[in-house]
Amino acid sequence: MRTSRGDQLTSNFQPLADLTATQRLGLHDVLRDVKNSKVWSWELPVLLRDRCWLRLDRIELSQLMKELPPERRGEAPELVHYRLLIEKGFEPLVAQQACWHEFGMEDCQRALNAYWQSQEQTDHGWTGGRYRQLVSLYRNRIERGMATVPMLVLARRESTEQHQIHWITETTGVNDWLLGNP
Repeated sequence: MRTSRGDQLTSNFQPLADLTATQRLGLHDVLRDVKNSKVWSWELPVLLRDRCWLRLDRIELSQLMKELPPERRGEAPELVHYRLLIEKGFEPLVAQQACWHEFGMEDCQRALNAYWQSQEQTDHGWTGGRYRQLVSLYRNRIERGMATVPMLVLARRESTEQHQIHWITETTGVNDWLLGNP
């Protein structure tokens, strides 16, 4: 097995360390299934690793939004439009009034309140942008014929860590890894 984080290989964190023998065999099966599928699908697997509970769960990509919803309050249309107007050089008050006119004052206020409340809660870096990036990279790799599976190593609860994305692929050392000799 070879792992990478984003498009960079990682060496300081071992996302496969401490997996049980059953989890290791299951991971081998997941890679085999992806290799045999050969086409992009929302039914492809994603692995969720919860280090606190020593769990490794396999879900379908289509279930990821439900299992691990990304924080998207900063992506509310009202806030996106406001930022776009500011980038175009509008004064903040004029941009705010334009948003109120287009979306309504209540909806703009609700979006802003939700955004500020979300700043007080940790989302472990799991945003809509990271979700879309994972889906895009996954699709690109599958369409290029790469047998790869994303593993999200979940941040520990009550921590400021970020969820980590590692890409699991087959290599020549797969048998050693399956036997517990990485």
